[in-house]
Amino acid sequence: MIKVNVRDFIEEHYLHFNAGTLATCIRSLEEFLHNGGKLVVTLAGAMSTAEIGRTLAPAIRAGLVHGISCTGANLEEELFNLVARDDYEDVDWRNLSANDELELQKKGMNRVTDTCIPEVEAVRIVEKILLNKWLDAEKSGNCKPPHEYLIEVIKSGEVEFQANPDDCWLIAANDMEIPIFTPGWADSTLGNIFSARLIDGVIANDRIITTDLQRMHDLALWYRKQKCPVGLLQVGGGIAGDFPICVVPMLRQDLGDNVELWGWFAQISESRPSYGGYSGALPNEKISWEKLGVDTPKFVIESDATIVLPLILKYLLEGV
Repeated sequence: MIKVNVRDFIEEHYLHFNAGTLATCIRSLEEFLHNGGKLVVTLAGAMSTAEIGRTLAPAIRAGLVHGISCTGANLEEELFNLVARDDYEDVDWRNLSANDELELQKKGMNRVTDTCIPEVEAVRIVEKILLNKWLDAEKSGNCKPPHEYLIEVIKSGEVEFQANPDDCWLIAANDMEIPIFTPGWADSTLGNIFSARLIDGVIANDRIITTDLQRMHDLALWYRKQKCPVGLLQVGGGIAGDFPICVVPMLRQDLGDNVELWGWFAQISESRPSYGGYSGALPNEKISWEKLGVDTPKFVIESDATIVLPLILKYLLEGV
């Protein structure tokens, strides 16, 4: 069997267009990290269901990633995959009819493109354990970010792992004690369940989960403490990317702090800037918001993040 070295392959073949941008971006990021920079990775879309942890977890453990900002879906789907991977189903999604989709719904299979997450084996198993963690927090008066409760589920001993825990970026982030920020957590399956328990009265106190405002405060404290440039690798767009990058103009413009701008930036996206959405906004637009500087290294890779991000992380890992 021939073992392919990703670094050599990219250096030899990724020369032009998006491939060339990818190669230039990785070399710049590697230099940024070698010079003492820190990196925050944002996760939008369904990167956890795409099993990005297979390369992200080793990158975190290698000290290449120093913070995560992710959607609630990416947070919970990393846990769902860990506890129920054997019960997932792969489907030929391009050829599914509306009736095929209905049959999946009847089977309790929640489809994410070509992958179906099992409702009973994943969501409801986690819900049962997680509810007890929430109720314990209510009794003790604790308030924590959503990911800390998921870590408690992982450590509870009440679930068996069906996927390799070494491939779980959530476990790696906890082991390496890097911060995780999950803005808009209520927009997730577990966030919906938490809201349902508030509505039916099972949980009476919504203050056991830190709010976005509290987490922005935590992010600001973390950013202030950094004595080196901090870079942002934005995977997709939306709130996962916009939340962390906004900490800089907030600190500079609203608090008058003399913090540095983001020191390095790249985004992987297939969105178009002409639609006016954040996901496709080009880096130079962020200069006007005082997020990036004129001289900040900036890259845009217009491609599928499930293809590009593993290549970036593997290239860096092979250079460690």
